[in-house]
Amino acid sequence: MAKDKNIYTCTDCGGTSPKWLGKCPACGAWNTLIESVAETASPVKNRFASLAKTAEVAVLADIDAVDMARTPTGHEELDRVLGGGIVEGGVVLIGGDPGIGKSTLLLQALDALQRAGKKTLYVSGEESGAQVALRARRLGLDQSQVRVLAEIQLEKILGTLHAQQPDVAVIDSIQTVYSDQLTSAPGSVAQVRECAAHLTRAAKSSGTCIVLVGHVTKEGALAGPRVLEHMVDTVLYFEGDTHSSFRLVRAIKNRFGAVNEIGVFAMTERGLKGVSNPSAIFLSQHSEPVPGSCVMVTLEGSRPLLVEIQALVDSGGPSPRRLSVGLDRDRLAMLLAVLHRHAGVACMDQDVFVNAVGGVRISEPAADLAVMLAITSSLRGKPLPKGFFAFGEVGLAGEVRPAPRGQERLREAAKLGFSVAVVPKANAPKKAIEGLTIHAVERVEQAMEVVRGMG
Repeated sequence: MAKDKNIYTCTDCGGTSPKWLGKCPACGAWNTLIESVAETASPVKNRFASLAKTAEVAVLADIDAVDMARTPTGHEELDRVLGGGIVEGGVVLIGGDPGIGKSTLLLQALDALQRAGKKTLYVSGEESGAQVALRARRLGLDQSQVRVLAEIQLEKILGTLHAQQPDVAVIDSIQTVYSDQLTSAPGSVAQVRECAAHLTRAAKSSGTCIVLVGHVTKEGALAGPRVLEHMVDTVLYFEGDTHSSFRLVRAIKNRFGAVNEIGVFAMTERGLKGVSNPSAIFLSQHSEPVPGSCVMVTLEGSRPLLVEIQALVDSGGPSPRRLSVGLDRDRLAMLLAVLHRHAGVACMDQDVFVNAVGGVRISEPAADLAVMLAITSSLRGKPLPKGFFAFGEVGLAGEVRPAPRGQERLREAAKLGFSVAVVPKANAPKKAIEGLTIHAVERVEQAMEVVRGMG
């Protein structure tokens, strides 16, 4: 009997090598090759027949196309991330750390869809039906009519999907599913890739919306090859600290909506509840203004969020430290240089620490002005006025550039009771916003003068 031939498969790209190498020859990733048994020729003919449908060539202008109808999931925050709701025949991949709430949120969403008259199916490869029912009782989903299937064999799952014809099906998780056509173990690159391809084809041909739950690696990326993200229509990431009750769901790919949208949830005894005013999470509750604190309005997708930027400037040694949490450290060093050159504020012999409150990460440059004002406030030991906020990008020449969708940012801040703003001149509204005093500036020096006049 011939000995099984071993090959080495890359967990990032799915490329193979006959021997182990430190670097993947296909994608160049390091230490990603794992040993597996080479697939033998399948006795079943036309193994991929279900994946390839014969289609005629058509002219783009002649193809009938209508906007995808969306079905709300019953969770406003989840609908926001999905772009308005689930889409018929869409495939959604959702990943996150173990125990962060993926299965909880999806079970709640399925129950809400079922109560709205949709046929639902929950396929669990990690829990028995009794365990899923126990979680449903714990979440207060009494008398739930969601259908549950505890199965990991792909062919049986596809057969059930064909027989039941559900509107929405959840596969929890794709790493536990295996196909009889392959000899490798569940969770291997080949199994994950082929099972996802078959389930995607089933969704497109039947109109069932399929949600795949994916495991993540130690680095936080979705486990398995990146091809999994390319196959599906929408990729959602669950983010959150285990020490916090708040969870963020972020869309990083969406063929039916905007990317970088976020939904904010609070973990309660009854499951995940949407947070309608997430700005409250990212603002510290100071009874009186404190030095080194400045509120800014950032955009997460289409949603304006108010986030507090805190700075602490302290006397440093011969090599002062520059540390930022939630903001780019290189950008902090650049802003300190601009502050010194154009505003005459020197921090060369000072330690500078900057933090975005609430664990949020701010990647847009519109935070520049707020960071500089927070640093100046801490250095002077004087707090900014109550109800103050600022936003705007700062260039190396000291100019203050406009931020995109500035009017929405101003309206959101005014709605939450903020009354004084320093913003780029190009973002100043033509019509006054009720209850809001706006100081429009073109340069960093002007912004500093305005703030000193307030203190």
